Amino acid sequence: MNASAPLPITAADIDAAAERLKGIAHRTPTLTSRTADAATGAKLFFKCENLQRMGAFKFRGAYNSLAQFTPEQRRAGVVAFSSGNHAQAVALSAQLLRMPAVIIMPTDAPAAKIEATRAYLAGTAGAEVVLYDRYKEDREAIGNKLADDRGMTLIPPYNHPHVMAGQGTAARELLEQVRELDGGSLDTLVVCLGGGGLLSGSAVAARAVAPNCRVYGVEPEAGNDVQQSLARGEIVKIPVPQTLADGAQTQAPGALTFAVIRALVAGVATVSDAQLVRTMRFFAERMKLVVEPTGCLAAAAVLEGALAGLTDVRGQRVGIIVSGGNIDVRRYAELLAGA
Repeated sequence: MNASAPLPITAADIDAAAERLKGIAHRTPTLTSRTADAATGAKLFFKCENLQRMGAFKFRGAYNSLAQFTPEQRRAGVVAFSSGNHAQAVALSAQLLRMPAVIIMPTDAPAAKIEATRAYLAGTAGAEVVLYDRYKEDREAIGNKLADDRGMTLIPPYNHPHVMAGQGTAARELLEQVRELDGGSLDTLVVCLGGGGLLSGSAVAARAVAPNCRVYGVEPEAGNDVQQSLARGEIVKIPVPQTLADGAQTQAPGALTFAVIRALVAGVATVSDAQLVRTMRFFAERMKLVVEPTGCLAAAAVLEGALAGLTDVRGQRVGIIVSGGNIDVRRYAELLAGA
């Protein structure tokens, strides 16, 4: 990307998204932990998007996107593809805005996420879940065909300016809450990373509100497509990663999200599945929070020391976005028992 080229979203876009979401999305709490602070030598602030409507930050971007549909688009409805959280977010947003929705989900998505998506769509005319094989079929091709055939609007999970701006409101709130709680600003912001919608929106928000704050993304060790893309200076596509972080099984960042990440993000770290499970257990035992593996990415990087190669967090105010808490209860219990 040309260094002088404008970014796909601005702070004004995030401010506008915050207005659309006011009274609709939850202003989720930002929590602290003396145990985590003592272990890291930093002052940590956990933005609990696992307590957002439908259980993840994805509601922000989905609602912000659908709320900007024209009357014609609303009548025709929305198509979305997702392994779970974007699916639920679009389904709930479509329900609230009373529009048809077709959600494309992989057959191996967590059963709880498929069931929740169907529940949000229940009773909505023209609403359905379409399942596909993520290892053999192309979800974007399926989505584009459905949109063309039915005259619906496709809203992808991350590579869309309205989605990115909506997700950025989580970081905007976190920065406001840190000022309220601690009277200062963040030195570092650490964000879960799949396709880059949350990270790109967060980076734009941070640049506007706390320009000296360094922003880092964290993706699964088995799915480091963004890390590879940054190293190459261009988008790299990888095979579907095998990881517990099902919400971050992306094969490549989006063109729009990658443009922002290249321009504004200080670096990307990775964490292993074992580190994610240990972090899930920390949240359960110490903070009484249910967090899914993907939602633990940013926290795991800080608590498990995976950011060490990029920055030293000791003595810093560090913001951590806990991105979601949607996990099958039985699977959650199995993972914690085996940690």
